[in-house]
Amino acid sequence: MKKLGKILLILIIVMLILCSCFRADKGSKDNNQSNKTDSTQKESKTEYKSIGTKVIDGIEYRLSRSPIGNYGGQIVTSTIGEGPKTFNPWTAKDATSSDIGALLYDSLFSTDPDTGEVIPYLAKEMKVSPDLKTYTITLRKGIKWTDGKEITADDVVFTWNDIILAGYGNTSLRDSVLIDGEYPKVKKTDKYTVEFKIKKPFAPFQRFVGTQIAPEHIFKDAIKKGKRYFDSYLGTTINPKDIVSSGAFMLEEYVPAQRVVLKRNPNYYTIDDKGQKLPYIDKYIILIVGDLNNELLKFEAGELDVISIRGKDLPRFKTKEKNSDYKIYNLGPNTGTMFIAFNLNNRKNKDGKYYVEPKKQKWFNNKNFRTAIDYAIDRTAMVNNVTNGVAQPLYTAESLSSIFLNENLATGHPKDIEYAKMLLKEAGFYTDKSGNLFDKDGNKVEFDLYTNAGQTDREASGVMVKEDLKELGIKVNFKPIEFNSLVSKLMSTCDWDMVLIGLTGSPLEPHSGKNVWYSKGHLHLFNMRFNTDKEENLLPWEKELDELIEQGALELDYNKRKIIYDKYQQIIYDERPIIYLYSPLSIVAIRTKIKNLHPTALSGTMHNLDELYIEK
Repeated sequence: MKKLGKILLILIIVMLILCSCFRADKGSKDNNQSNKTDSTQKESKTEYKSIGTKVIDGIEYRLSRSPIGNYGGQIVTSTIGEGPKTFNPWTAKDATSSDIGALLYDSLFSTDPDTGEVIPYLAKEMKVSPDLKTYTITLRKGIKWTDGKEITADDVVFTWNDIILAGYGNTSLRDSVLIDGEYPKVKKTDKYTVEFKIKKPFAPFQRFVGTQIAPEHIFKDAIKKGKRYFDSYLGTTINPKDIVSSGAFMLEEYVPAQRVVLKRNPNYYTIDDKGQKLPYIDKYIILIVGDLNNELLKFEAGELDVISIRGKDLPRFKTKEKNSDYKIYNLGPNTGTMFIAFNLNNRKNKDGKYYVEPKKQKWFNNKNFRTAIDYAIDRTAMVNNVTNGVAQPLYTAESLSSIFLNENLATGHPKDIEYAKMLLKEAGFYTDKSGNLFDKDGNKVEFDLYTNAGQTDREASGVMVKEDLKELGIKVNFKPIEFNSLVSKLMSTCDWDMVLIGLTGSPLEPHSGKNVWYSKGHLHLFNMRFNTDKEENLLPWEKELDELIEQGALELDYNKRKIIYDKYQQIIYDERPIIYLYSPLSIVAIRTKIKNLHPTALSGTMHNLDELYIEK
């Protein structure tokens, strides 16, 4: 374990240095933008201590890493859309449900906000065998679920064997830990110890093994009733008192389309230096605000304590900051990737109908067509007009903050409408006297572009894509729709042409995106196979991506992994099933009454929610 720990620490330091060097080389515009908020960030950032454990009455508590705070008060934040779809993190498919699930159910391990190292939470320690194929995890003794029952190895084994590996709920994690055709073997060795055995050394496993844990005595009945029942288990109509969890907060109230109220868990297993149990705040409230403009109005009215600032609003916030009750933090490019994706699916559904019209299949599966779309889009104008310059153009599948970013592709290419037209002509497309584009069979090129309504930046970006493609003679029917309807189109019915959407990823571990790039992945949006085991119409470059994903996970040397992940980004850049647009800078305004803030580029501003307190 010590040897592996040293290797990991050296690797992380090297990676972070590489990241810092890359960011330092950005253009003057980005550097100037960062300078607007750097001084504020340094003023309020709390210094973290090393991780510690303290035993009191036989209970192995996790020690807070922040200064001692005050009890009381609440923090109010917000979410866009209609609110959570479930309180079951193992079935969650949307960010809001996942975020709330993460507050209710703690993980075995988490990520150090400064270094990216794996750090203990429910677990006390992890030991790795010299051959890197056996992980032995020891839990903290005496810590409990909210109903008072002790958290033990049985809960860990149940979560992995009966939920994750059995394929219940969202299968993304199960897909990610399939190692050379085999899943990990998980067994209990004593009341507080669990052993994981994997077929061969697997670089991402140290992070994946630390996932959230479910209470066996509560979830086992839901598992017995089958996968369909489990998919609706802990739905939004559940009585909050019936949720047994382990996190710093418990569900107190959910009012659909209005708010989610979480209250402090009085028996949480983290304590401060005085032995006082965290969290400090009484309540954490998430208002469901519908859209970004409504969110802005609520922050300005004092109803919200935290808000992510859009580029167009930054000058307004910055002007008022000096005489306000908030501070602005610039955390640099976030891990989000805004993109458009083509529906390349050329198969039929169970009713014998094509998911995508045959003529559109021909367009979308034509590499020249996809490349022409890419070159017609003006990313620079999009960044300036949609985000007010508070973003950076993006061309790769890895975010700009990723330590595995392919630097050769990072600057991409400028808009080139003439080159785009030449590509279309080579593919047999032509324009009529009115400038409308037709394919070689005489079909007018017209298709739908979807995004989720209420996300004004995405709506504005969609309008710009529509106008850019108009220059090629393409008619785009831009259709912002409700988020659940969009998810249904993407994940169930597959009746869409093109979508503008965003995903987040890990800046430390590309394998977390396996569910997007693996051909059978749960989020393989551009060519969904809907859980079929057949390699139907597997495109040559899809097959190569599958192979690279496996190679990258099995390679432990950072430099060799970097070569593999550079190659996967190159394939996506060349084939363009997804066309990346931009990565926003993460800029957040937070009320100054909130103390113990420790914002970082890796973890954001509210990662240590249990340690935050309200100044009296």
